[in-house]
Amino acid sequence: MGRQQARRLADLFPKKKIDHVITSPYKRALQSIEPLAERKSLKINIDNRLVERKLSNQDLPDWLEKLEASFNNMNVYYSGGESSREAMNRGMGVINDILKESYQSTIVVTHGNLMALIIRYFQRDFGFEGWLNLSNPDVFLITITDQNVVITREWENI
Repeated sequence: MGRQQARRLADLFPKKKIDHVITSPYKRALQSIEPLAERKSLKINIDNRLVERKLSNQDLPDWLEKLEASFNNMNVYYSGGESSREAMNRGMGVINDILKESYQSTIVVTHGNLMALIIRYFQRDFGFEGWLNLSNPDVFLITITDQNVVITREWENI
């Protein structure tokens, strides 16, 4: 993510109260959230469970078709990779920990495929097409209450 996009991300939350920031350890993810964390004087917490999903450890010339198949069958996995279900459960482990800690407003920084799977956990019709339509970067607000979950795309609004 470029520096300009990272500043735009920081500008997306000027008046919102943020309690907690959790990010993938990947350099790009850290660089994306640093301007916002600095602006709001927040510690950046690294969680290895937010790394991008590994589709396979082998070169897959038809990786896009295999990725689509993995959205259609959440248990499909390829050599050295993880299934969509495994990756979703890993990402949701972070979300569940956030809910247990009762943080009111947490920013979670991850990568496209894992983000799509976390969204899919709450919104079952978010699949391969949803992943295809993500921008880089992208921002979704997931509001979780006792009654329901509301997901809104925020990045396109800035």
